[in-house]
Amino acid sequence: MKSLNNILVDGSYSMDKEDLLCYGYDASGLDMSPSAVVWPASASDICKLMQFAYQNDIKVIPRGAGTGLTGGAVPSNDSIIMSFERMNRIIEVDTRNLNVVLEPGVINGDLQQTLAEHGYFYPPDPASLNTCTIGGNVAENAGGPRALKYGVTRDYVMQLEAVLPDGRLIHTGVQTKKSVVGYDLTRLLVGSEGTLAVITKVRLKILPMPESVITLLVAFNSLEQAGKSVSRIISDGIIPRTMELMDRITLAAVNKYKTVGFPEDIDALLLIEIDGSANAIAADADKAANICNGFQGKIRIADDTASRELLWDARRSVSPALYKISPTKINEDVVVPVTKVPELLAGLQALSEASGVPIACFGHAGDGNIHVNIMTDKNDKKRYDEAEKLVRKTFKLTLDLGGSISGEHGIGLTKSKYIDMELDTVNLDIMRGIKKLFDTKNILNPGKIFPPKVHT
Repeated sequence: MKSLNNILVDGSYSMDKEDLLCYGYDASGLDMSPSAVVWPASASDICKLMQFAYQNDIKVIPRGAGTGLTGGAVPSNDSIIMSFERMNRIIEVDTRNLNVVLEPGVINGDLQQTLAEHGYFYPPDPASLNTCTIGGNVAENAGGPRALKYGVTRDYVMQLEAVLPDGRLIHTGVQTKKSVVGYDLTRLLVGSEGTLAVITKVRLKILPMPESVITLLVAFNSLEQAGKSVSRIISDGIIPRTMELMDRITLAAVNKYKTVGFPEDIDALLLIEIDGSANAIAADADKAANICNGFQGKIRIADDTASRELLWDARRSVSPALYKISPTKINEDVVVPVTKVPELLAGLQALSEASGVPIACFGHAGDGNIHVNIMTDKNDKKRYDEAEKLVRKTFKLTLDLGGSISGEHGIGLTKSKYIDMELDTVNLDIMRGIKKLFDTKNILNPGKIFPPKVHT
């Protein structure tokens, strides 16, 4: 790796042990030290690095902020980590054409703040928005609470600039609202988990800020009743911008982690947010409240900005709060059709009771995306083995309900051994062929998505 000084300037790479330790892990808990870390400042730097890697058969792992939960940014010990924190410019905010151009290292929350100053917003809002980068969001096709109404990252990416594994620079997509010229390479790269190309620039759609927002907090004595409320609200034609669920275990964990005062003598809490024109959302909020009342939900309204921000701060604290009470919990993010949410929640509760392993559920109930947290302890082998069995059982339950084993976290390393539960051989062969077409030497984020046996 010493030959890196032939292609990169001093200070743009490191092989110091301290730096390698800092970039060897992500939020999955997996950990492996790379051989080097590089901090490119431009697409030109990345082209040079990928050409060097291609010529020397060196593995390269693109990395955003390391907030991914499936090991997508975890290196192997003979690889280079490519970190994008120096490519963090918002290049253009074009409010006339409703788009923004930026580099991959821009923090999602920083983009949100900049756009708010102009009266606009970017809908995808992962819980880690104050840390995660747009490049990482694009690579994982990130969602977030607002995905219920506004969609996920893929719905907002208009153009990409990216570097192929052999160092060639490509541009995909268009600035216009429509285009059907050739295959849609932009949508292919979004969600590809850094396995096909290295993203260097992104053009995203943006939207005007909504006129008004109403936030409802609804408490239920039954997790299943909360799920039925979600299904009924959607089927009655009400589309909130968010409909977030937290169960009893989750609420207790958050209350220990932050001073919020969530009720703990209930089985579930829904955080429902409706936005749009003031008159329209008032009517929708009344309808949603009546539906929840019909399922014995008790309603509180957060009617000011400070109250709403407190609630969302608490919601975004859920994952770290659960880690506080179970440091080695297994976190999965399954998704089912909204009408199947009650069955999913009931099934997960039954799995927990039968195994004796607590399962905490929270997440984006409005679009069927539930974060399933199996509360376990790696130091207790028997309990951890039982928890791992629950992962497969959870995935089977999800697939039997017409769902998917990952709504927004991706496959990475942790889910690769389960991918054939959802995808058949034909689909997997096509995907492996696409990977090989882009990356003939298998040097770009190898080992992710597909089980290791597929690499030759």
